[in-house]
Amino acid sequence: MCLILFAWNSHPDYSLVVAANRDEFYERDTEGISYWEEHPHVLAGRDRADVLGSPGTWLGFTKTGKFSALTNVRAPSEKNPDARTRGELSLLYLTGNQSPSNFIETNTKRFSQYNGFNLLMADLSNPQNAEMHWVSNRMMMGQNVRPRKIFPPQPLSPGVYGLSNAMLDTPWPKVNHRISAFAQALAMDSGQLKNTDQYLKLLADTHHASDSELPNTGVSKEWEKALSAAFIKTPSYGTRSSTVLRVRKDGHFEMVERRFDATGTVGHDVITGALSTAPGSNLSV
Repeated sequence: MCLILFAWNSHPDYSLVVAANRDEFYERDTEGISYWEEHPHVLAGRDRADVLGSPGTWLGFTKTGKFSALTNVRAPSEKNPDARTRGELSLLYLTGNQSPSNFIETNTKRFSQYNGFNLLMADLSNPQNAEMHWVSNRMMMGQNVRPRKIFPPQPLSPGVYGLSNAMLDTPWPKVNHRISAFAQALAMDSGQLKNTDQYLKLLADTHHASDSELPNTGVSKEWEKALSAAFIKTPSYGTRSSTVLRVRKDGHFEMVERRFDATGTVGHDVITGALSTAPGSNLSV
């Protein structure tokens, strides 16, 4: 996934709002969002590629209020083809019982087994002590990406954030361009889990950055240009899914996913429910 816009405790009615695009080769085997048979509380897409490690997910949510999403850190020169699949980290968090901070502390040594990643984790199971963290196994030193060996706590304060394939809130053109549109959509959201199209529309933007705005991540200028759009479309690689997740403070939630291949839209799913631990709610999913 290459663009995640999210609002953490910054809307009167929502604890969490996420609008995200996952970019991948069209040939990579993938399943759309559903509850997993072996993990019935996990609502997520599924990576079906032949990978080292446990095939996981790029974004998921659980009935008890755990959220996780992942992007890769773009640094082709330091990519290890024998590294474990990064998607297993998201699934490992979603299927465990650790808080984000405990997960980071417990898995610090594990992080070196993966190519560069950004991992977002939230826990809404206890509304009075809800938390959200960002962790990456890479860091920027000047213009260069380097492995991170120390993982200090990175709890996120309430606010609106953008994440692509660099560090959190790195001002890449697509992050800057879409986070303002996301903030506007958020301000217009009545908090009633309606009008998802306003989020899907901003994720569908195909605007390319100008040459002067492009980052230098080690790929060709033409590829940098193609990847600078929020919604990517090339003959072999592009945005495979757009996902919108909104979680109300009363525990009701909605996840919407629109899927694509090289020909266009190939699927659209809407799944709603309520957290099993939602305060004052007698609903469960």
